[in-house]
Amino acid sequence: MATIFKLAKAQKNAADNNEENGEVSTDKKSVKNKQRVLVLSSRGINYRQRHLLNDLEALFPHFKKDSKLDTKFNLRILNELAELNNCNNCVFFEVRKHQDLYMWTSKTPNGPSIKFHVQNIHTMNELNMHGNCLKGSRPILSFDKNFDSEPCLLLIKEVFTHIFGVPKGARRSKPFIDHVISFTIVDNRIWFRNFQVVEKDPKNSDTKVNDKNISLVEIGPRFVLNVIRIFEGSFCGASIYANPEFITPNQVKSRTSFIPVYYDQKGADNTLSYHKKFHPAHFGDELFGSENHICHRYSSPPKNHVRW
Repeated sequence: MATIFKLAKAQKNAADNNEENGEVSTDKKSVKNKQRVLVLSSRGINYRQRHLLNDLEALFPHFKKDSKLDTKFNLRILNELAELNNCNNCVFFEVRKHQDLYMWTSKTPNGPSIKFHVQNIHTMNELNMHGNCLKGSRPILSFDKNFDSEPCLLLIKEVFTHIFGVPKGARRSKPFIDHVISFTIVDNRIWFRNFQVVEKDPKNSDTKVNDKNISLVEIGPRFVLNVIRIFEGSFCGASIYANPEFITPNQVKSRTSFIPVYYDQKGADNTLSYHKKFHPAHFGDELFGSENHICHRYSSPPKNHVRW
């Protein structure tokens, strides 16, 4: 402690002398980007979702995987887990009914936090593409220009930069950049893609960058993120943004379950006669279609149709 105190005192005296002489110190301390991400999931995760989590852990060396979380109601515990693991970011995969996957991304402990619905998951082993990259290398983050169009997308871009951007000198990282991670907005959804940077003739490469000699080959994984809600705090707080176009998976399943299916012509005829009697305005109307359309809707399935 005495040595540290003497060193700090000497630095302070040197700074005071420079201020008295009117000199300005030109020594700039390098600012270190210390970003560590805690990755974990809830119980009930299936094999495909687990493989996606393992692929993300392999792609980003600053990710730190933890065991499964028992509770799904008190998510504020994740802030304490991130603090215990010395992480300032958290990615939590929440599973509902063993099939619906939701991803939380948060800046712990103060926020903000974003909740996504993960769709169209394809892992590396499932795709089996020709692309390959060095494990532990740093990626280039490519964002669509649509991210600059709205404030909520700007916030998502900043959070993704902190989480998916591997800092220089991070744990288990290598000083190479050989793949690109793309975030593209299509149909109000964020598409995640991972590509390898390939040079045609790496031995004969010049100092100048030539676009003709560089190409991209997809590696994987790939998935689609649908924004649900943005919260002010970390896994809590007021709602900053809510997606009005989001439809829950339960609503989609309930709509498909109400489609009428009949096993014989008698059941279809009874339903058609009921609607003709109690809803006569629906037949022959331009809004609901003609009578032939209604009859076709309530007709019985073909004879060769088998319903298990």
